[in-house]
Order: sequence, then structure tokens, then C-alpha cells
Amino acid sequence: MLNAQLLTTFSAIVSAGSISAAATRLNCGKSVLSRQLTRLEADLGARLMQRTTRKLTLTEVGKMVLLQAQQIDRALSNVAQISGQFQTEVRGPLRVACPRPLGQRHLVPLITEFTRLHPGVEVTLLVEDRITDLVAEQIDVAIRVAHLDDSTMVARKLADNPRVLVAAPAYLARAGIPASADDLLQHECLLWTRDNRVYDEWTLSIGAITTQVRVHGRIRINDGMALAASACEGAGVMLIDRLLVEQELASGELVELLPTYKLTPGPSIYAVYPARQWLALNTATFVEFLLAQRLGERAFRRA
Repeated sequence: MLNAQLLTTFSAIVSAGSISAAATRLNCGKSVLSRQLTRLEADLGARLMQRTTRKLTLTEVGKMVLLQAQQIDRALSNVAQISGQFQTEVRGPLRVACPRPLGQRHLVPLITEFTRLHPGVEVTLLVEDRITDLVAEQIDVAIRVAHLDDSTMVARKLADNPRVLVAAPAYLARAGIPASADDLLQHECLLWTRDNRVYDEWTLSIGAITTQVRVHGRIRINDGMALAASACEGAGVMLIDRLLVEQELASGELVELLPTYKLTPGPSIYAVYPARQWLALNTATFVEFLLAQRLGERAFRRA
């Protein structure tokens, strides 16, 4: 009879893309996973994947076995969720993923409060800018600045994401304060960049008039917090999600510009979790904590 653990190991290796990556996710040695994979292939009498130094490629048998292994993964997850649903106390492990700026600025203090309210909960926060695979990495809840159309996931909107134009007082003293959207053409602007694209077209509206300005900027950064730090140093004008610079606006390190204009908002903030028939009590309680009481009030609704 096949060992079900060997099948879940095989599924984890495929999901991670390599034995090394799977070992890191599972916090175990590469040699352990390699031996388990070899044993599974020996038990089946068939090779499941072609292994090279660069990638793993599933054989036809491997593809069929993977489908069955994934069913076992889902069944084990459902069993864990069933037991969690019928807990009368909010307790146990809770794995949360969140983008770095949002996690650093807003989620960390909220998790601290949540664990005070529920001493039996053990939270692991993964602060990463990549899109995590919730099922493969056993993530209970992910905070995402986007709404992903994925039928296997449940997305609960936490808040809208307004944007703001800001600059440091030192920069404004040197370059002047823009009075209209067109004035931005005369200013040094700090630009967000991602995947080889530079976001240098800013859209501003006032009344029925909408203006799209292609701004100029010599500093381009792919990290929101680094972009805000550059603005605080007086490097130029920046268009950014308000939630990332609330502290700097409150302290006066940054000043809001053109407040009468309406800016195109950023993607909304969502709590995302796997669609399951049974949702563990700690997961459900954490989502409601973010949705109804804390995250929206503190980080976004006041913006």
C-alpha cells in the first residue's frame, strides 16, 4: 500500500518547482525529500519527473499521479478545517501573507492586538511582495492589493485605496508648490516602476475636466516604502497610495499637493483565503477582525 505522505511530498515538490524550494517551504533537508521521491517512484515502478539542474518536468505518469496527490492534499486540508470549525475557542496556528509595505505599516500592530485578544493563537506572518500560492504554502489568509478572479478563492474587500500627491517641504521650498495639474510638468517627479514599465502618466480630475499628465522623473523605484523615503529626502513629487504615507503626512515630513483634484485610486485591499466548505474558527475570526473592526478603521477609512 502506498504511503500517503510520499504523495503529499511529491505534490509539494511540483508546486514549489524544485526539491530545494520545497525543502525550504517544508523546513526540511533536500536529501530527505529526494529520498522520499525516489521511494515513491520505486513503489510505483515508474519515473514521475525528469530532473535536471534547472527544472523538473513531469512525465505522463507523473501528471496523472499529481492529480491524485492533489486530491489527498485537499482532503487533508478539509479534515484540518473541519476540526478547526468546531473549536469553541479561537486557538491554534494561523498563517498570514501580506505585501511588505502594508504588512510593515499596518498589519503588524493589528496582529499584535489580535494575539492579545486571543492568547491561544500562534500567528506566522509572511511579509512578501510576491503572490503566494495559498494552498501549496498552507496560507490561511492573504492580504492583497488587488482582486484576483479565482474561483478557488474567497476575496473579502477590506477597504478602498485612495492615492495622494505629496512632496517634502524642503523640495517645495526649492521648486515651488504646483497649483494645477499642468504645473507637474515643471517638477521633478518620483516614479513607480514594475516589470520594466514606468508609471509616468498621472490622471487628475477637477469637476468635469480630466487631465492626463506625462511627468518627468529621474528616480524610478519598484518599492513603495523606498519611494516614500526618497520623497522625504526632498527628491521630488510623488503619487502614491495614501496608506503608505499616512505617518509622514501626519508628522509633516510630507505635504499633500493639489487636494482639490481627484486622483485615480489604487487597487482595493482584500482579504483572500481558499474557498472551503469548512472554515476554521481562527481564520474566520481573524478575517472578521480585519473586516469589521480594525484594519479598515485604522488604515484606510480615515484616509
